[in-house]
Amino acid sequence: MARDMVPVLKRCRSLDIDPAYLGYDKKSKRQAKRSNRKKSEYGSQLNEKQKAKFIYGVLEKPFRNYFRRASMMKGQTGENLMVMLESRLDNVVFRLAFARTRREARQMVDHKMITVNGKIVNLPAYEVKPGDVIALTEKAKSTQLAKDIFEVVNGRGVPEWLTSDQENFTGTVNALPLREQIDVPVDEMLIVELYSK
Repeated sequence: MARDMVPVLKRCRSLDIDPAYLGYDKKSKRQAKRSNRKKSEYGSQLNEKQKAKFIYGVLEKPFRNYFRRASMMKGQTGENLMVMLESRLDNVVFRLAFARTRREARQMVDHKMITVNGKIVNLPAYEVKPGDVIALTEKAKSTQLAKDIFEVVNGRGVPEWLTSDQENFTGTVNALPLREQIDVPVDEMLIVELYSK
């Protein structure tokens, strides 16, 4: 299985992303070395795509498949793409504050610590639907990891489209998110322009 092993802060610095979007509270003291050259139109479009892929932890081929599906759906392709990425199970686990970082959320799903409607799901790319109930397994709730996570993330804001009961580690998907409710610093129109070439 392919994995992105690039150090998080280094990649955040190169893409000009705040590490808080990934769940990290560290900040790099180094400055990205930038030449005085102006970025081309293609460079800007590629940068936005790389940002989206890095934030959601999606590799190139699955990302292209998301775009293809988004372009076949009704509505604007860019908005459809962002909603599909936001409704991935690993992202929802992070948004419900069941994990400290997006990578930790993905690992929890991989390790069969998450249930959807009472059934264990270990696919990070599983798309949640309105009405789905996401919870930690009973075994996972009793671990020290769950207690540590609760101490760190207790009080982290949960988006309006989700309802979270952090003490019992359960959450409900009220509706699919609207683009205005997705606070990720990505200009999806540049991604659409990139793939339209």
